[in-house]
Amino acid sequence: MISINCPTCGKRPLSEFHYGEILSVPDTITDDEAIDLDRAFMYNNTEGVKYEAWFHAYGCRRWVRLHRDTRTDEVIDIDSV
Repeated sequence: MISINCPTCGKRPLSEFHYGEILSVPDTITDDEAIDLDRAFMYNNTEGVKYEAWFHAYGCRRWVRLHRDTRTDEVIDIDSV
């Protein structure tokens, strides 16, 4: 099970956090409904070490930024915001 070591609350299960990725929509998509659909569901899913923002919704309600390897789910570094 993946856990995040929150700087405020300590080690907590991933289920307490919400992940937020702000997606960029390709310029070729111009229809407003298609833009909303792409922004909501088309994640980048990059492989390797990624800088992410997680919101501790069921804890301190603060944002936590971390470097995570998406291949192994290993959390490499954590920053509080």
